[in-house]
Amino acid sequence: MTTQPHENPTAPDVRLVVTDMDGTLLDADGRAHASLWPLLAELNRRGIVFCPASGRQYATLADQFAAVDDGGMVYIAENGTYVVRGGAEISSDPLDPAVAAWIVKEVRALTGDGVDVGAVVCGKKSAYVERSDEAFMTEVRKYYHRHQIVDDATAVDDDILKVALFDFGRADRTTAPALEPLTRTHKVVVSSEHWVDVMNPTANKGVAVRGLQRALGVTAAQTMVFGDYLNDLEMLDTADLSYAMANAHPDVLSRARHRAPANTDNGVVRTIRQVLGLPEPDAH
Repeated sequence: MTTQPHENPTAPDVRLVVTDMDGTLLDADGRAHASLWPLLAELNRRGIVFCPASGRQYATLADQFAAVDDGGMVYIAENGTYVVRGGAEISSDPLDPAVAAWIVKEVRALTGDGVDVGAVVCGKKSAYVERSDEAFMTEVRKYYHRHQIVDDATAVDDDILKVALFDFGRADRTTAPALEPLTRTHKVVVSSEHWVDVMNPTANKGVAVRGLQRALGVTAAQTMVFGDYLNDLEMLDTADLSYAMANAHPDVLSRARHRAPANTDNGVVRTIRQVLGLPEPDAH
């Protein structure tokens, strides 16, 4: 891939920008700041690849950026288990169906014990859920635009990328400990206060970013990365310009090389503009 030379001689030669979504790029209401869209146009003009890296489903991410993606954006979806550009798969790391089935059965047992939790079996074609009450589905719809309610989530016909669990309580206190037997063989990540993701041990956002860097011929020195929570830790190691949001998890703050303003202060957009020496949209 060829890119345009960076135009500010004092700015770093950034060729790839990777950002988490929830708690990082998006505000407290889960929305992108209006200033993001002109920034993406400018990055595209300069040949800088922009890549959302999220626990969200690929279909959800593609919907969110459909109005501005001309096929050049890369999506790291499902916490690194599925990477797509221009509708074509770059890489994936599917989960053993037997493992996915074990998790679903464990969730059934937890709910039988009174834990308010639901499982989302995340496939390439769709997400699949057994629980269908409105409170749970409200959370599912935020992250999985393409989803199906099924009678048996252990028997879906799809490549399973990960299983996500939404716990209406504290996921780190109830759901994650229940999955402890899997931690010896799989990646069990608390990705927010309420979500836990289970993936192959070889899957994380960092692995996905490194693969993307190789595909694009981009170095760590040419990469900017933004994150806020535990599922972003490995990704921060892929970039010299790694940023933790000001309101990030303490482990993320200690892992990143730099700080960005909080997601509630439009920290990603402001930091990119500052590093690249770009004027604010209204400063003309």
